[in-house]
Amino acid sequence: MNLDDSQKKQVAAWIAEGLKIGDIQKRMETQWALRPTYLEVRLLVDDLKLIPKDPPAPPPPHQAAAKPAEPAPPSDLPASRVRLTVDQITRAGAMISGKVKFSDGKSADWYLDQMGRLGLAPAEKGYKPSAADLQDFQTALQSELEHMA
Repeated sequence: MNLDDSQKKQVAAWIAEGLKIGDIQKRMETQWALRPTYLEVRLLVDDLKLIPKDPPAPPPPHQAAAKPAEPAPPSDLPASRVRLTVDQITRAGAMISGKVKFSDGKSADWYLDQMGRLGLAPAEKGYKPSAADLQDFQTALQSELEHMA
């Protein structure tokens, strides 16, 4: 798909606003009279090295009123030092991926690759979380994976 620089900047602005691929596809049709497929828009976003924002995580199913009370997973406990989320769209080359925020406020992307290896990509170059935060992260991740199974 051939877009001029101003159109590419507009697509980047839409991503920054939090629009999803389907919304961008509709806007391209209404504003520019283009009829791209969903895949074409997704590839355009990838080519521009843009990352769509993840929607807020839905509340865990164990909090529904109809079910008996269950203990919250470690990632949701007030004493937990980390916050873990799972991406709606899994990172390329990974079986599952997400984001983690550590007790010091620093964040990182995480992923499990096809070989089951855990990877952590901090937002701040050179950042290394504390051993306690890593332990909490691994516990929260294990709990989240158990809930998904």
